[in-house]
Amino acid sequence: MNIQGSTDARFLNDNQNTGFTAFQIYYSTYRVSRLTYHLESHPKDYSSQIGLWKLLGKRKRLLTYLSGKNTGLYLKVLMKLGIRGLKGR
Repeated sequence: MNIQGSTDARFLNDNQNTGFTAFQIYYSTYRVSRLTYHLESHPKDYSSQIGLWKLLGKRKRLLTYLSGKNTGLYLKVLMKLGIRGLKGR
């Protein structure tokens, strides 16, 4: 996981606060990609599917919060992670 550590450092710009909203969105996206990969090889793992849905809901709530508080950082996070923005925003 050395690659993830270097990505964390680049993304956070030396901010080690794991409660930072942008970091939580980044880490949620990382977990979503791992779960998606797992579900490709185990399509009937319904427990993991439910976990993925919950994680996507949490990430959506975090994105909503960030878009309301700091629009510039919200757009920067979307561009860096390559994820879609919220509908109607």
